[in-house]
Amino acid sequence: MPVFRYQALSAQGQSRQGRLQADSARAARQLLRAQGLVPLQVQSLQDEAGGQADAAALPWWRRPIGPPRRRLSASARVLWLRQLGSLLDSGLPLDRAFVAMRAQAQQAAQADMLALIRADVSGGSGLAQALGQFPREFPAAERAAIAAAEQGGQLGAVLLQLADGLHAMQQLRQKVLSAALYPAIVSLVALAVAVFLLTTVVPPIAQVFAGSQRELPTLTVLMLALSRGLRDWAPLCLGLVLVAPLLWRLAMRRAPWRLRVSALWLRLPVIGPLARAYQTARLCQTLGMLVQAGVPLLKALQTATATVGSPYLQQQLQTLMAEVREGAPLGLALERQTELHPLMATFARVGEETGRLPAMLLQVSQQLAAEVQRRAMLLATLLEPALILLMGGMVLLIVLAVLTPIMELNTLVRL
Repeated sequence: MPVFRYQALSAQGQSRQGRLQADSARAARQLLRAQGLVPLQVQSLQDEAGGQADAAALPWWRRPIGPPRRRLSASARVLWLRQLGSLLDSGLPLDRAFVAMRAQAQQAAQADMLALIRADVSGGSGLAQALGQFPREFPAAERAAIAAAEQGGQLGAVLLQLADGLHAMQQLRQKVLSAALYPAIVSLVALAVAVFLLTTVVPPIAQVFAGSQRELPTLTVLMLALSRGLRDWAPLCLGLVLVAPLLWRLAMRRAPWRLRVSALWLRLPVIGPLARAYQTARLCQTLGMLVQAGVPLLKALQTATATVGSPYLQQQLQTLMAEVREGAPLGLALERQTELHPLMATFARVGEETGRLPAMLLQVSQQLAAEVQRRAMLLATLLEPALILLMGGMVLLIVLAVLTPIMELNTLVRL
């Protein structure tokens, strides 16, 4: 039954707002009048939920700027799954669990989402089907695991496992980003300092040297030429800096470009192995979770492939799925796949032989996550002093380029 959000006035003139279920907006108004309320506004929550999907069908000049806003952030989704799993695991019925969670919702968007999901579940839909109204908040991999858990009667336990797995991957992502944040900030500061010195400090000193008939040192000549080039080409450089992100986004919309960039990213000397281990950890986490929930292996592979962030790896996994579809064991198909981390093939083969494939895949995910975290922290530890030395070296070169001719002029004056 549809859910409506309403605003109404009581007989005493007090404002009331809330949500109710009714067959139509007209029926919702009749229910409000039967309660002694004067309806001011009645709006279907289903229409609001479909607004983001309808925006994709609009012409590009009428679409909203930026991606649609999520009702649930990544951390809020983990908390949502853990709360629902705990309530169901304690024996509370699904409908009452949604009532309890909606009462605790701190944001109106989350409360509306819970109301829509509860309405579908009360109408006879499964939880996975009800969550399908919000594909951005609940990806296909999670919905597939929930659907399998509903059939197996282990919904509460699977929701808790989903929450634990998502929390582990979020922690890994945050640690990797934190490790890369400091070097990125230091690099930007170093670049800003160098540009500031070359465009504001060096030009006035260059005017002092212009009246001198002596030959300037090579370092000073190069620095003056670089300063002059930055000042002459400053508008063009600024325009490129502003336009480059837009051009990059336009290029990455094309599948061939995304494929080439992702393949090149995986082949970089230091970052490539780190990215390969990270994507393999995500794949193992999702695949192990789905198989453990009872999803067939081939369907689990297809769903887990969509969670991999590299288009090049997704293409390679399509070949792997074709081999599994023809009857090849997962471990053997992974051994023929050289783009994924080799640890996945080893553990998958052992898991198939021992009948513990989901547990082995989750173990691979944990080990690779620990390896990615260790490598990221080590790389950040090595980059920090290197970048500081680089910034100091750049400033030192600029200072030497300025001071060397001044020292030479002082020597000539003394002579």
